[in-house]
Amino acid sequence: MSRKRQTEIATYLQGRMDAAGGDPALIATALGEIARAYGMMKLAKETGLTREALYRALSREGNPNFGTILKVTKALGIKLVPKAA
Repeated sequence: MSRKRQTEIATYLQGRMDAAGGDPALIATALGEIARAYGMMKLAKETGLTREALYRALSREGNPNFGTILKVTKALGIKLVPKAA
């Protein structure tokens, strides 16, 4: 994936996280939107998770564990970065 695309993904996710107000379901949904645009089959292969598990975890009703989030962000070429609130 190109560096430009990774930057676009990171910027989109940051904006959605800011707007989510700490709501984990909205953050998971945003990550799910990114994942679908990227391609769930490709993401499943790169993360070692099933496509169904990804759809479930990255939905409004989903509750992905931190390991899933890390696998998805790594496959998308982005990383979570701590920042003072």
